[in-house]
Amino acid sequence: MTTTPISPSLIATLPGHHYTDPEVFRLEQERIFERLWFCAVRGSDLAGPGAFRTVQVGRESVLITRNRAGELRAFLNICRHRGARLCTEASGEVRRNLQCPYHAWTYDFDGRLVAAPNLQKMPDVDRTERGLVTVPLREWLGYAWVCLADRPPSFEDTVIGAATERLGDPAAIEHYRTEALALGRRITYDVRANWKLVIENFMECYHCATIHPELTEVLPEFADGFAAQYYVGHGAEFAEEAAGFTVDGSAGFGRLPDVADAQDRRYYAITVRPQVFVNLVPDHVIVHRMFPMAADRTVIECDWLYLPEAVDSGADVSKSVELFHRVNAQDFDACERTQPAMSSRAYRDGGVLVPSEHHIGAFHQWVTEQLEDERG
Repeated sequence: MTTTPISPSLIATLPGHHYTDPEVFRLEQERIFERLWFCAVRGSDLAGPGAFRTVQVGRESVLITRNRAGELRAFLNICRHRGARLCTEASGEVRRNLQCPYHAWTYDFDGRLVAAPNLQKMPDVDRTERGLVTVPLREWLGYAWVCLADRPPSFEDTVIGAATERLGDPAAIEHYRTEALALGRRITYDVRANWKLVIENFMECYHCATIHPELTEVLPEFADGFAAQYYVGHGAEFAEEAAGFTVDGSAGFGRLPDVADAQDRRYYAITVRPQVFVNLVPDHVIVHRMFPMAADRTVIECDWLYLPEAVDSGADVSKSVELFHRVNAQDFDACERTQPAMSSRAYRDGGVLVPSEHHIGAFHQWVTEQLEDERG
């Protein structure tokens, strides 16, 4: 099959096997998800000491819990005795300690080994040394971010820096006080598509006029094909007739207290590589966390965050949730329609990007550089 020459207006994409090959996915797990900061859980999901959640980060199961001082801690979810998985549930709460269901080795919420059958007869065992393997953890935007790298990259450069690069102002995202907001709704999507297809879709709006009628009613400039992320510092302006970021354009809940006048009635989208999308509108924030599970499967948790008083009052958030839920469903359906074509001979050499998608080309270059980096 001959390769069609690429016109000067177009940019080549990654070849199809990058979306289907288990070996490529294994390299991505090793060199992307196990090396970079990974947004794991919202801190409020772990209300008190003993609350825990397990998440898949690359090839590892990571256990996140809250200690008795109220601090979040992260560990590899592996007992140090014979390697059994310590916590087998996705989430839960224990009263006193974390105990392995295999041989009852027991750890406190700071990961220290505190008990095991016949441990008193082994006084030479260092209970700290034999404790759980700690994973570095940082909190930002109200979420716990973990990193499996032996030498984690700068959080300020790679995570906070992504917001600065997109918004053009390091303080812009802080105006939304995301860490102080409350969870109004969470929807989990199990998408039968490669994680890169999901990111590529989120980064561009060339498709918006075709599949997002509700979104382009509220953000009419998206119908022109240029996504918010195409311009540094730009936020898509609401339609004149739209009172809020809702499925029918009706009013939301009023502006968040610290949102600047220049940010009012605008939508901002941020991609924090490798697996987070942050969507900022005047009265709420939407955060997507992707969990790549296989070359052709990505689980996505989407949180809608509002002022605590709005959530506590039982306010109806369904119209604002419904708008982006429809966007999500439309996007993920498109990704699932695209995934089978990645195995086709028609996509063996990849596809093309139009000029308004040039930033996806930069994303492809970034992925390629990560996979070529063989550092330990």
